[in-house]
Amino acid sequence: MNQEVRVRFAPSPTGALHIGGVRTALYNYLFAKQNNGKFILRIEDTDQTRFVEGSEEYIQEALNWLRIQPDEGILEGGEYGPYKQSERKEHYLKYAQQLIEEDKAYYAFDTPEELDAMRERLKEAKVANPVYDNITRMSMKNSLTLSEEEVNAKMEAGEPYVIRIKVPRKEEVRLNDMVRGWVLVNTANIDDKILVKSDGMPTYHLANVVDDHLMKITHVIRGEEWLPSAPLHVLLYQFLGWEDTMPRFAHLPLLLKPDGNGKLSKRDADKKGYPVFPMDWTEPLTGEFSMGFREAGYLPDALVNFLALLGWNPGTEQEIFSIEELVEAFSIERINKAGAKFDIEKAQWFNQQYIKSKSNKELSAYLIEELKTEGIGCSQEKAEAISQLLRERITFPKELWLSGTYFFQDPESYDEKVANKKWKDEAIAFLKGFKEKINTHSELTGEQAHKLLNETSEETGIGLGKVMQALRLALTGQGGGPDLMGVIEIVGKDAVIRRIDKAFSSLGS
Repeated sequence: MNQEVRVRFAPSPTGALHIGGVRTALYNYLFAKQNNGKFILRIEDTDQTRFVEGSEEYIQEALNWLRIQPDEGILEGGEYGPYKQSERKEHYLKYAQQLIEEDKAYYAFDTPEELDAMRERLKEAKVANPVYDNITRMSMKNSLTLSEEEVNAKMEAGEPYVIRIKVPRKEEVRLNDMVRGWVLVNTANIDDKILVKSDGMPTYHLANVVDDHLMKITHVIRGEEWLPSAPLHVLLYQFLGWEDTMPRFAHLPLLLKPDGNGKLSKRDADKKGYPVFPMDWTEPLTGEFSMGFREAGYLPDALVNFLALLGWNPGTEQEIFSIEELVEAFSIERINKAGAKFDIEKAQWFNQQYIKSKSNKELSAYLIEELKTEGIGCSQEKAEAISQLLRERITFPKELWLSGTYFFQDPESYDEKVANKKWKDEAIAFLKGFKEKINTHSELTGEQAHKLLNETSEETGIGLGKVMQALRLALTGQGGGPDLMGVIEIVGKDAVIRRIDKAFSSLGS
């Protein structure tokens, strides 16, 4: 029987979840669902010095908003818990001890000052990469250079120590990455990384290998930044006797700045005014605020669609995918090796497409919610009529209110360029005639307004092309917008008369 596919997203609670991390979670989710497998959320909080209050909850809420739902995790539970590394300490120490007993790891008692001195010596000797490795370890203070009695004495005295992996000399480590193909690294280029820190907590390297094994993870799909660490992780699988159950690796391409020049960063995004976090985030220590995609008005399905195509190519011309279609179409083999440019304009385009696909009733819910915050009441019928008029002209739901305030409020100002160009004597005379005709009707539909405009044009001899922009200016304060007959029908007869009079007063009659 084939083994069940099990993948994990394992973020650290060190702040807001970057959009690159969201994409990693999404690819894991799509792969799991396509293979009828399980998607696990594991919190990697072994580095307690970097823990940021609220970030764990932020991660969970962000995934929930985007409907990237874990099958197992802190909230969901599961038979391989706990799903927070700080609660799994005994697992790691057990395997670290096994490595020491099998001469595959060792205790190191070097002080920070001694480590700095070692690096300085190597720099002076023109060593390109001054690290603690299979050569330098023999000149340091560790259980490979000290006697057993000295080691025991130091430990009994409570002297701080770390546990380092004992990397073999001049061996080749091979890794068949699902995105990049074969990766070959000589152990001469791998240093003796710390596996257990002086506080007794494991480093990422040991913890993630142990957890992936115990949680029966079959595929590790993670960011490219972890590719240099992958050979070390392969060594750990070999050392712990888990080579036969080692997961397949897939290292995802970086998300690049929109110009393709360097990794996408919060700093660059802030400068250019677009988000890189799924939701708003305020840094607890500094109070620094960062806008999120959710609060900026991006729809979750649109953002998921956009992210899925950042680094993955479906092999067709199709761009709009439901989550079900993404699950069906996704394949790791079609993930690109090269970094993907983060095109915020494309993200906006996706949002537009998803807004257009929504019903007027769905869009009206956004408008009514926004109006509540403004203290403005609105009927369902009116909200749906406004949504119908504006749906093709907006990128974000909040623009139903921002670009349509004139449906609820008389203009307070008028587009100066349009006024200078179009508010002429002919237009004023025409609008006076149009207003008189409106007064003879009890109500004013768009169809009636169009008929009255044609009648006024015939009677005054003034073509509609000369006056329509002036009429729009009087009613909305703007020079452009949706179908004007639709606007007239929604605002109604009384508002049309009142606004024309107000324009006469403000712009001259």
